[in-house]
Parts: sequence; C-alpha cells; structure tokens
Amino acid sequence: MQSWIKVFENQNQIRAEIVKGVLEENGIAAVVMSKKETAYQVLGTYEVLVPHGDALAALQLIQNEITF
Repeated sequence: MQSWIKVFENQNQIRAEIVKGVLEENGIAAVVMSKKETAYQVLGTYEVLVPHGDALAALQLIQNEITF
C-alpha cells in the first residue's frame, strides 16, 4: 500500500466507513485502515486511504460533499 495516501482520519469507525462509501460511489477505490491499539481499542484512529493518483479528487469530495 505504498502508493496509497491518507485522505481522512477520525476516531469514529462509522465516519471513516461513510467516507469510504462516498468515495467508492464516486468511482474512487478506498480502504479503511485501523490504527487503534489492539488491547482495548481506546487509543488511535481510523484512516481512509486512496490510490495516490485519486488523492486530490478524494480530498475535494470529502471537503465538499460530506458533513458530519
């Protein structure tokens, strides 16, 4: 996943999954990666990653289309 770039980060998994869904609906491949610590799942975040070439379009979609 070296050619993938982080476009969104949040402590809430549901928000990360929503962002992933919106990106995929718009033709941008996306994955959610958990950066939570494994023991208690308290510390850390969820990251949404997209291919490097789609990063700008993904960031624009996130900024203009998604509100929480």
